[in-house]
Amino acid sequence: MNGDTWDLVVSSIGPLLSGAIRGTIPLTLISFVLGLALALVVALARLSRHRVVSGIARVYISLIRGTPLLVQLFIIFYALPSLGLVIDPFPSAVVAFSLNVGGYAAETIRAAILSVPKGQWEAAATVGLDHRLTLQRVVLPQAVRVAVPPLSNTFISLVKDTSLASTIMVTELLRKAQEIAAPTYEFMTLYSLAAVIYWLICLVLSTAQSRLERRLDRFVAH
Repeated sequence: MNGDTWDLVVSSIGPLLSGAIRGTIPLTLISFVLGLALALVVALARLSRHRVVSGIARVYISLIRGTPLLVQLFIIFYALPSLGLVIDPFPSAVVAFSLNVGGYAAETIRAAILSVPKGQWEAAATVGLDHRLTLQRVVLPQAVRVAVPPLSNTFISLVKDTSLASTIMVTELLRKAQEIAAPTYEFMTLYSLAAVIYWLICLVLSTAQSRLERRLDRFVAH
């Protein structure tokens, strides 16, 4: 690495971190929280005994899982304006990523709920808890422990998927790298630097995931 390239690396770290802090991380957090709330609703709908409700949830999950995230993003940002609905880049990315997380996480949450033994439902009924309270106080707390590892993986994948937002001009980490690399043609240097920052973010999240899993395991053991 020559002196000019090293100077470029040093001067680019700040703007790239700024792109990660102001773009990538907020986009990930907002999309994941909204997607998780949507996933819970879809999972409960999928478990509903009402065939129409369950069918709608099944079609939604199939549609999300059967189409590329980039296509979903382009439909929301580029196609919806033809129907008179124009959404700015950042909200478009939030909507697309939330819908995507909702589709994938719904199956995770549904499987976690189903993993709770039926005896738990029966025991709750014997003490007078209705379906909602049983779900809220008995089933979901146990399902959370089962769902944490796959949901953490979804969260970490979402961090990397947010790079797709650069295709609709959202200023996040990858977009910052593209803007800095364009006038200098140092694409290898800037993209490699962006990759290192993505990796460090995912490394921190993986460590947090491991600690959370250990804490939940201790809670269950007691």
